Amino acid sequence: MPPSSGRTSTCSDPTRRTAAVRLPFPVRFSPHAERARRHTLQWVQGMGLLTGDAAAGEYDALRLERLMAYFYPDATAADLELAADFNAWFFIFDDQFDGWLGKRPGAVEGLVRTLARTMTPDGVPRQHDWRAPRGVRRPPVVPADGGVRPLVTAFRDIWRRSVAGRPACWQRRFRAHWTAYMAAYRGEAQHRNAERLPSLERFLEVRRDSIGVQPCLDLTERCGGYSLPDELYGMPPLPDLREITADVVIFVNDIVSLSKELAAGDVNNSVIIRTAQRGCTTAEAIEHIAALANARAARFTQLAASLPRRLSRCCVPAEVRGHIEHYVEGMGHLMAGNLAWSLATSRYDETGVAAVSGGRQRPWAQLAADGAETAAVGRTARA
Repeated sequence: MPPSSGRTSTCSDPTRRTAAVRLPFPVRFSPHAERARRHTLQWVQGMGLLTGDAAAGEYDALRLERLMAYFYPDATAADLELAADFNAWFFIFDDQFDGWLGKRPGAVEGLVRTLARTMTPDGVPRQHDWRAPRGVRRPPVVPADGGVRPLVTAFRDIWRRSVAGRPACWQRRFRAHWTAYMAAYRGEAQHRNAERLPSLERFLEVRRDSIGVQPCLDLTERCGGYSLPDELYGMPPLPDLREITADVVIFVNDIVSLSKELAAGDVNNSVIIRTAQRGCTTAEAIEHIAALANARAARFTQLAASLPRRLSRCCVPAEVRGHIEHYVEGMGHLMAGNLAWSLATSRYDETGVAAVSGGRQRPWAQLAADGAETAAVGRTARA
């Protein structure tokens, strides 16, 4: 279980906690951030994800669109608006798991199945081949006319806009990454219920999906106006570079969000895991996790430097080499941008910690609770 409060006290300033992180990637920022902000604020309200001025104000203070402005500095204004909508959904969806739903793996499965049914070329829900993990009973679909309707409607909207005109290979990857992202919340729910914290390795297996880096990299391709062929997408060292990118984002996020997650009673954090399993202080655990981030970033640089020669040996056309170069640069934008945004957003400062302390949840954190709980209760009654 989580370390005792006496072992987890830490400074509330995320800037000081990330001082040991050194990422050798440039930080760039889109000129369309303010336009994306205005667009997405209207979009989340129009979709019913936010209700009332207070909720809109609390959401706007997070400045989530700035994260996308760091991720996709060269995106067109329209593409950055889509990315900002996509990111808003990410964070609002993530906040659904701070309460009841975050400790109910079965209810998570039902919610994921409901959302996965919308990932069709036209966004029209159909029964398709989403599968529960082996040995797990197929969960019921969460009723879309219950509390989850805004989540489903908004997800369908960004899905249809994202896949419009995109090649089939890209759509398959995008769908697989979205499904893995959402399904990983079941693993995190299991971690919250377990008698022991997972090992760091097991934690990363789940967190590499729930951090959402892979769908973000799919948008790197979309914003760049290309789609990597499957044979090149899986060519070494690109899979290793993607995993490193996810790990660096995870470690930075775990450092800056530590106070918030301790306040919310969450355990899905590598710093918490390190502290509990090694019996060390929080400061020592943070230093270790920062060192892991730095080592992975250094490895990323080494692997990326090997790509031009490999592509030349494989006779990859110059245009496609340019796409791969853009894609790898995009990974750097994700790592550097995540750190830059995390140090500026109110999500992780004292205001953000207070927003989830003492049992409080964000105003939008109950969108899935009613529908998911109804589905879980129904399954129990039929068991």
